[in-house]
Amino acid sequence: MTPIAKLISALSILLGTTMTITSNHWAMAWAGLEINTLSIIPMISKSHHPRAVEAATKYFLVQAAASTLVLFSSTINAWHTGQWDITLLTHPPACLLLTTAVAIKLGLTPFHFWFPEVLQGSSLPTALLLSTVMKLPPITLLLITSHSLNPVLLTTMSIMSVALGGWMGLNQTQTRKIMAFSSISHLGWMTAIITYSPKLTLLTFYTYTLMTTSIFLTMNTTNTLKLSTLMTAWTKTPMLNTTLMLTLLSLAGLPPLTGFLPKWLIIQELVKQEMTTTATIISMMSLLGLFFYLRLAYCSTITLPPNPSSKMKQWSTKNPTNTLVSTLTSLSISLLPLSPMILTTT
Repeated sequence: MTPIAKLISALSILLGTTMTITSNHWAMAWAGLEINTLSIIPMISKSHHPRAVEAATKYFLVQAAASTLVLFSSTINAWHTGQWDITLLTHPPACLLLTTAVAIKLGLTPFHFWFPEVLQGSSLPTALLLSTVMKLPPITLLLITSHSLNPVLLTTMSIMSVALGGWMGLNQTQTRKIMAFSSISHLGWMTAIITYSPKLTLLTFYTYTLMTTSIFLTMNTTNTLKLSTLMTAWTKTPMLNTTLMLTLLSLAGLPPLTGFLPKWLIIQELVKQEMTTTATIISMMSLLGLFFYLRLAYCSTITLPPNPSSKMKQWSTKNPTNTLVSTLTSLSISLLPLSPMILTTT
């Protein structure tokens, strides 16, 4: 892509996201979602590889279907209540349709099928956008309408997402697919608490975005696309790989790292809401995810490939480690001591 095309795509994504998260009218929110979808498609298919074209096609069809359901849901609600305001979603069938549409857009189970394939067909920077920025508009719609949605349905989908995200990530060797199932699992945590504490959902999304961004930028710096490449990446940037290990453990939710904070608060809130069973189940299911995070961390710093590598190990990298990667990695590891201040600001 030319620099002008990249600039137009980036500005369009920013415009679409801003339109959706600031709108009160369903038509404006829908238009923002459509702008987002059409902006990211050229970035997915820019390599012109068959896998990238396939990913772009899948993404377009899935997002178009989800946007149609959003429009259908808002129309049914307006038909019965006479209101196009997003906060006044009260008609039960419309609420059910919106839950389905947002679940498709986010990649929640059982509508997760498209997300790992699309991420696998994209470049690492595009996969980062799909995992973070493109999740913000649907999450915002879910936050605004959370008081009207069915909590039992959301809890069921969250448990299924955490379980499937951990289970399907176990045998993956491609780093983008592992990060896709990690995203599905974290979205399950967010959905579990959204009805009871929307601010906590937003805090979880922010910390997830921070950690995922640092991991994707680190993998982009070392050009790591699969586990076998990750095993030899320590020769390029030893210090960066060490911090990658800590960031992966933070994403897994291990104390005393940043990723422990949202999971700790979510479990605490679920127990307060007398949902101890749900808290226990998602905590146990997240142990599956912990396994593949530990495997990634093990491959990044602690182990060597089992067989001699056929290619010469690189002692330098074309992408120098910049200040942004260092800053994000530091924040991804060390924010837990600041949790009292974070809680007062949220």
